[in-house]
Amino acid sequence: MEVIRSQYAGACYGVERALSMVKRAARKARRNAASELEGAPSTAPMLAPPTAPAAAPDAAPAAPPTAPAAPATTAPPAAPAPPTAATPPTAPDATALYTLGPLIHNPQVVEELAQRGVQVARSIDEVPAGVVVIRSHGVAPAVIAQARNKGLTVIDATCPHVSKTHKAAQNLREQGYTVVVVGETGHPEVEGILAHAGSDALVVQEPADLPPVLPSRRIGIVVQTTQSQQTLEAITGALRCRGIEPKVMNTICFATKQRQQAAKKLAQKVDVMLVVGGRNSGNTTRLTEICQRVCPKTFHIEKADELDPTWFTSAKKVGITAGASTPENQIITVVEALESLQ
Repeated sequence: MEVIRSQYAGACYGVERALSMVKRAARKARRNAASELEGAPSTAPMLAPPTAPAAAPDAAPAAPPTAPAAPATTAPPAAPAPPTAATPPTAPDATALYTLGPLIHNPQVVEELAQRGVQVARSIDEVPAGVVVIRSHGVAPAVIAQARNKGLTVIDATCPHVSKTHKAAQNLREQGYTVVVVGETGHPEVEGILAHAGSDALVVQEPADLPPVLPSRRIGIVVQTTQSQQTLEAITGALRCRGIEPKVMNTICFATKQRQQAAKKLAQKVDVMLVVGGRNSGNTTRLTEICQRVCPKTFHIEKADELDPTWFTSAKKVGITAGASTPENQIITVVEALESLQ
């Protein structure tokens, strides 16, 4: 069985950049935490000074007889002890490191980052202090402003290609277009794009999502960076059938196009195709769909231990590709597991 790896498989520049920024921030946070511990005052209890030893009794003269004891009197009640001061609340950890949502759609990578002390917050409200990383999907400008107003240190790891899409949506809006965002409703990247696209912007994932009546006939299009060219063409075609010629800003990432084209080309030549990446990764899911159209025996896996030997019965050639959120070490692990099946 021959194992063939597709060109351009695996993590894209934006993901590699974000991972590098977070790992660097995690190292810095650990150093800062260690420095604070070294400079903290000791909390060990102070020992009482030793008491002087009692004098030896053999040299002392005999004591004179003591006077009769005075009658016992009742002592006045002791004054109540002053109330104990409340323990001051613990200050938020200024060295803590958070990502706003999972950094990338890859559960294994998110778990690895957690072991490095990187926490995941669902919103800025969940970050009490410290450093917050904006993931590669980007966010609305208001979110970054909220973080800075709260006194947080912000590391913006938004993918440069996503930032270009933000700018394209903003330009279309300023030119008077109603912006159609070709992408997945609710996806973090799409939510960030919408924040730049104006209040009348629409999210469309397929032609059927287009409303019967559009807000305007001046339609401008931007695209979620990991969408497929086929989806974009289907939606622009549907608009043209209505007599609308949209202004298209094709913001699909070039690396995405290369990865999809190479995977499709390889899938046409192999008996079995594997796509490695998180099941919560939209671009990995689309990669799987593209391969399945030309190779029915296409399987989407996250880890090598999901491989089923029965998939490869009588297979002579097995292709492998991976989504934009899949690091190199995960691909290598799957390739080695495949080779061990032979």
